[in-house]
Amino acid sequence: MAEMQFQDVAEPLSRGEAPKSGARPADRHGLLQHSREFLDFFWDIAKPQQETRLEATEKLLEYLRTRPQGSEMKYALKRLITGLGVGRETARPCYSLALAQLLQSFEDIPLCSILQEIQEKHDLQKVKKAMMRPALFANLFGVLALFQSGRLVKDSEALMKSVKLLQALAQYPNHLQEQPQKALVDILSEVPEAMLQEVLPRVLSADLNSVLGSPELLEIFLLAHQKVPAKLEKLMGPVNLFSDENIPRLVAVLKMAAASVKKESKLPAVALDLLRLALQENKFPRFWKEVVEQGLLKKQFWPASYLCFRLLGAALPLLSKEQLQLVMRGDLILHYGEHVVTAKFPKQFKIVPEMNEYVGTFLEGCQDDPKRQLAVVVAFTSVTNQGLPVVPTYWRVVRFLSSPALRGYVAWLRDMFLQPDLDSLVDFSTSNQKKAQDASLHGPERAVFRLRKWIILRLVSMVSSLHTEKEETLIEEVARFCFFHSFFETKKPTSQIPETEQRFSFPLEGRTREVVSSAFFSLLQTLSTHFRQRPEQTQDRQPWTYRLVQFADRLLNHNRHAVPLTPFSTQQRQAWDRMLQTLKELETHSSEAKATAFQHLLLLVGIHLFKSPAESSDLLGDIQTCIKKSLGEKTRRTRSKTTNPQEPPWVEVLVEILLALLAQPSHLIRQVARSVFSHICSHLTPRALQLILDVLNPEQGEDEDDNVVVTDDSEKQLENEEDKSEDSEDNKNSESEQESDEEESDEEDRDGDVDPGFREQLMAVLQAGKALGGMDDDKDDEELGDEAMMALDENLASLFAEQKLRIQARRDEKNKLQKEKALRRDFQIRVLDLIEVLVTKQPENPLVLQLLEPLLNIIRRSMRTSSTKQEQDLLHKTARIFTHHLCRSRHYCHDVGTSVETLYTQVERLVQQAGHQADSSISLYYFNASLYLLRVLKGNNAERFIHKTQKKEKAGADTSTQPKNPKVAQTPSCLDLSLVTPIYSSALSSFLTKRNSPLTIPMFLSLFSRHPMLCKSLLPVVVQHVTGQVRPRHQAQACLLLQKALPLRELRLCFEDPEWEQLMGQILAKVTENLQALGKAQTKPERLKERSSLELLNTLFRIINHEKLTVDLTGVQGVLQSQQSNLQQRDHSATSSRLYDLYWQAMKILGVQRPKSEKKDAKEVPAATQSPISMKRKKKGFLPETKKRKKRKSEGTTQEEDATMQKEDARPATTSGDQPPSTGKRKRRRMKAKIAAQAHVNGMPVAKSPATKSPPPKPTITSPSTPAKTPKLHKKHRKLSQVNGMTPVSPTEPAGEKQLQKELPKKVSGKSPQLALPRKKARLSLASRSPSLLQSGAKKKKALLRKGRKP
Repeated sequence: MAEMQFQDVAEPLSRGEAPKSGARPADRHGLLQHSREFLDFFWDIAKPQQETRLEATEKLLEYLRTRPQGSEMKYALKRLITGLGVGRETARPCYSLALAQLLQSFEDIPLCSILQEIQEKHDLQKVKKAMMRPALFANLFGVLALFQSGRLVKDSEALMKSVKLLQALAQYPNHLQEQPQKALVDILSEVPEAMLQEVLPRVLSADLNSVLGSPELLEIFLLAHQKVPAKLEKLMGPVNLFSDENIPRLVAVLKMAAASVKKESKLPAVALDLLRLALQENKFPRFWKEVVEQGLLKKQFWPASYLCFRLLGAALPLLSKEQLQLVMRGDLILHYGEHVVTAKFPKQFKIVPEMNEYVGTFLEGCQDDPKRQLAVVVAFTSVTNQGLPVVPTYWRVVRFLSSPALRGYVAWLRDMFLQPDLDSLVDFSTSNQKKAQDASLHGPERAVFRLRKWIILRLVSMVSSLHTEKEETLIEEVARFCFFHSFFETKKPTSQIPETEQRFSFPLEGRTREVVSSAFFSLLQTLSTHFRQRPEQTQDRQPWTYRLVQFADRLLNHNRHAVPLTPFSTQQRQAWDRMLQTLKELETHSSEAKATAFQHLLLLVGIHLFKSPAESSDLLGDIQTCIKKSLGEKTRRTRSKTTNPQEPPWVEVLVEILLALLAQPSHLIRQVARSVFSHICSHLTPRALQLILDVLNPEQGEDEDDNVVVTDDSEKQLENEEDKSEDSEDNKNSESEQESDEEESDEEDRDGDVDPGFREQLMAVLQAGKALGGMDDDKDDEELGDEAMMALDENLASLFAEQKLRIQARRDEKNKLQKEKALRRDFQIRVLDLIEVLVTKQPENPLVLQLLEPLLNIIRRSMRTSSTKQEQDLLHKTARIFTHHLCRSRHYCHDVGTSVETLYTQVERLVQQAGHQADSSISLYYFNASLYLLRVLKGNNAERFIHKTQKKEKAGADTSTQPKNPKVAQTPSCLDLSLVTPIYSSALSSFLTKRNSPLTIPMFLSLFSRHPMLCKSLLPVVVQHVTGQVRPRHQAQACLLLQKALPLRELRLCFEDPEWEQLMGQILAKVTENLQALGKAQTKPERLKERSSLELLNTLFRIINHEKLTVDLTGVQGVLQSQQSNLQQRDHSATSSRLYDLYWQAMKILGVQRPKSEKKDAKEVPAATQSPISMKRKKKGFLPETKKRKKRKSEGTTQEEDATMQKEDARPATTSGDQPPSTGKRKRRRMKAKIAAQAHVNGMPVAKSPATKSPPPKPTITSPSTPAKTPKLHKKHRKLSQVNGMTPVSPTEPAGEKQLQKELPKKVSGKSPQLALPRKKARLSLASRSPSLLQSGAKKKKALLRKGRKP
């Protein structure tokens, strides 16, 4: 079948030829296409894309279902069996899967015959040595295909043959490794018990040694022990796998299994089956101790260790609570903990993600057994490295704990924090830690500190994963626990306060309290962010911070039982009581959002009173004063009025407080400051804004000391020297590398820090010790004595020690300055939050205008020195606020008041600074700022003017105010162009004259599109720089700017028709002057100038034609025609080709057709001299002449038609009045084509009869730079000819009067040299551009037909 199909494909019949024999079908073409579709299925099956393979397999099955008994089935089976042994390794599984699907769909195909065909096709005895590997894989994938079809386990005969074949394939481990054995195990695991009893004697020998020699055979043994234990016992007798003599063999087999799955990173099935067998026979302790911990772990083989770790994770759901205790306190868990601690390098394999998945699956699967859940979590937490648990504080598997298990885990953590039981922990030390000689690293105090630190962070991180409604009691318990042990200590236990009854077995150190305090504020942030109260709960339930404040007040009132670590003074206690009183007063204004923000601020500062009483006490007093003034102030009261002129406004005081709070690196404080500032920014004063800008001023921040001191609590909270030493011990290699790098840097510092003073001291010491010889010491050859050498060594040692101290001091000072700079940048980033709130909440505030230049200064400075991450973050945030929230905001200031003149000065300053920048990216920000101010000036004045007019109309004092309404409508903007135009005119002149100007064309285009009246004033400056004593590059920029600006619709509306025509004429004259040197450019700027001039010329033509302007184009046409020879002589590079295209685009609009390329004629000359033999060879294989003529006719005219048309051109064209129309269709087509070609080439429309009254449609012109609609050519030519002063010529003129000429004078029409081009082809190509041309062509056809019908 395949041979017949390939023969059909190779020998197709021609269309007009009949089949020679009757055996062949009549429609061989349809069969051929049918067979090609069928063959394509097999190509798609072998493709690497899975979707393509599956789709091809489905289509093949559908195809075969329609003809199950046909020859296609035989070919499909043969092709798929052949594909099993292809050389491409990726294609073999594809063919195997397709064969499996085929056998599954057609169950009448016997499996034994398929297996026999596979063995015959890929015979291992006859195959060559080079093809042995593909043949082996073909047999293997063939058996797998039978198995995947699902029919092999039902056919005993095929199963036996497959087992026999797999056993034969197992003799080639060099190619197949253990794949045949694994396939055999997979097949037997699906076989029914009755068939397994029949197959078992053939796959498993009675010798236990062979069973324990291979993981696959051992897995078959375990499978038989599980399914057919009686048959197995009859075959091998009673077998004890866990005997003393078999345990070493089990260890060896498991090691082999671990090595076999090294790349797959998975648990071998034989290991888990052995574990189940040990649990079934109650021999789990023996198996775990002797096989796992004392067997595999002692091998010092990492794949074996990973097998043990995975076996531990997989065994969790199978073990009881007692067995879990055995497993989680043995050598394996210690080995696991050491691996977690030491595996810190990026390329080192980590088992932690897999273990987390095992534990998470176990916890999620036993929700009804909280005791086992708690046992597993506590067991993993108890694995510690010198007191520090190896599991992270953010261990996410805790989210699967049930509520009872979660409460039990929190209670265990709390008890372990209060009374650490180091003996209950599974503690270990790494090899590097054991080598350390420092006794303090092995003491219990260090272990207790590390354990308590981890526990408190674990408690805080658990809160973020809890549900506030379900676990509210637990969350409050954790929060009170952290707060109490952060700031209070027990004086006398009482049952009223449960926290006072908690005793410590180890005293709580100060550094531990600092960690607890830091964790408490982190918890406060979590509670404020994730657990905000719902609107329906705010009336009944207070925020978490308010609950903690009430708890703190309760502790302060029970001073006999609990006392603060830092006792309050009388003033501080009074501040606390006043704060509580203010909170009660704020509850009366709870409906106001401002009161809620002030409440959060008071609560936060009140809690900070326990951390820093002196500072927080003063802040509380100022905040309370500001709150009272803010809530008592009337909304219509102006911002500048105060009761006491010497007292600063409350807004300024509150801004200072917010800045002081932002100096602390707390995310919670940052959020509260944003919330409070969003409610007070409407009352902001210029002085308050200046306080914020002083912080953001880079020069002032570096040169002067800020009033706000930036603090860094990270060192105090979580870092300590012992953790650093522990990290250095765990990473000895990385430590040595860092030390070597530090030594190199020290050497560089020493070399660079050698100052002349040290050099002089060194010379003095050496001369005092007579270690340096001079000119007079040549005769003294005696060496220094021992005492002199010792004295010299001491002096040198002391000198270098002092120098080392000086170098270290300078380095410390440098690091301190860098750290202060980083803290200052972080502080500025936080302060930018206030600026962002102001421009977002109050965009119409006049104070926003004062933010422009400070933000620009930050951007300018950061773009020059954005080397560190803080600088980059500051730059990105400032640029985002400036661009998105300020310049692009929909709302802006509409009440500038008396500061209009200041805005004009600011615009001038910004434009000048934009022109003085070194980088265009920085200049863009300054230019956009000036555009924003123009927008404010334009909108502000108009709105104010209209508002005042409407106010006068409402007053209605007299009727004299009524006629002012039209004036208002005529004056939409009061922007003074006389003040703004000189500013941008100087900037534009600088851009068009300066060599390296940072200004760009898009900046001015943005200005022109937003302010067209300003563009009208600036256009003469641009036109002036098109020509003259200007660099060619600047002339090109001027042309490009005009090209982009002239098509703007907003600009056209600003001009009257005479002004617009005059402007077009001026620009056209300038461009004509530039084009006089067309084709003579030598440098790149000159070539750019030529190209820009031609692009501008095409834009002018488009505007003139579109708006029907009366402009004289004769001059530019003459200049262009005179430069044609210069363009033709230039080399045809990419740039020259673009210039050539632009030139002929302009000439085409003027009515001159582009000449046809002569490359084809040059090739035809040597072709005519070739011999007939070569012509035959070249012609061989071409299409028949009938087809060739038909095809050429559909596309255009042939050479014979062209010759006929050229002959007909010599005859005078007749009109409808002279001769009757021709009856031939071909003649009529040639006549229409000739008339259209003449009109198209001459640039003139066809003469119309009086019957045609409707004018043709209005044309448009295309340009390569500006996409537009396709022109309607006849209207365009008529208009341009009228502009040039030429009269249309009738097509009845004789061809002899149309002489060829290079230039077209006025009122003279000539025939261009392109008259002999194929007219019909040119017309068709033009007509195919747009529907408008087709429509115009149809109208012309109708007009010509009407002419022909007239007698």
